[in-house]
Amino acid sequence: MPVTGALEHYRIKPGGKVHLGKIQTDDKLLFAGNGKDDYEPQFRELQKQLQEQQKLLYAQNKHRILVVMQAMDTGGKDGCIKHVFSHIDPQGIHVRSFKKPTEEELAHDFLWRIHSKVPRRGELVIFNRSHYEDVIAVRVKKIFPDEVWKRRTRHIVEFERMLAEEGTTIVKVFLHISKEEQKRRLESRLENPDKHWKFNPDDLADRALWDHFMKAYEDVISETSTDHAPWHVVPADRKWYRNLCVARIVLDTMKKLKMTMPEPSWNPSEIRIGD
Repeated sequence: MPVTGALEHYRIKPGGKVHLGKIQTDDKLLFAGNGKDDYEPQFRELQKQLQEQQKLLYAQNKHRILVVMQAMDTGGKDGCIKHVFSHIDPQGIHVRSFKKPTEEELAHDFLWRIHSKVPRRGELVIFNRSHYEDVIAVRVKKIFPDEVWKRRTRHIVEFERMLAEEGTTIVKVFLHISKEEQKRRLESRLENPDKHWKFNPDDLADRALWDHFMKAYEDVISETSTDHAPWHVVPADRKWYRNLCVARIVLDTMKKLKMTMPEPSWNPSEIRIGD
């Protein structure tokens, strides 16, 4: 039986206060196996079931699913998305990344660029970074006054409530790594020429603000984990365990929708294909 219980175990209950320093980043509590060697068959099974659920989602054309992924630099968003969703039909899934806002985007409200990228019926959309950057980065780097990011937090809760009430299922995941693990991953990028393209010296400036980022994430996760858009804090020092948990969280969220193949409006037995 693949890892179970991640949906509830790592979920941040509404009204709860998050203390990231008290949450283990190398946890593998829910792993049903004797070691990493047992990972592959369990993960392949989860990928298979995700593929099956996505087919139902696309065929039924009723539900919308939005997966929001956030993490510190080197937290593993790209790798997690690549591995967890690699077996899903490309026509039914979209990965949206949000970089530094353009001049056009800055001329609108901060959610303008986000809203156009949310899923349509039958789609699974993954946000690789998201509207939360417009709270976290703005707060830590003091890009705007405090009142800006404070009201944006409230706007996000209402925005996600609107999406949920209009039929979007939202699941949010924070990939939680330790500062020590981040150091190892940054050093690995420096030591391997094939990974130099991944390294950005600006990451070191953000690393120097680690405690400020942790406090900002604690506050925003605490304030925006709701029944209609829950956060899950997933231990991410072990990449294989991270992948198992994220796959399970998304799979169990999809299964709760109880999706089925649509019944045809015509009788198959009455159809004849001509020569």
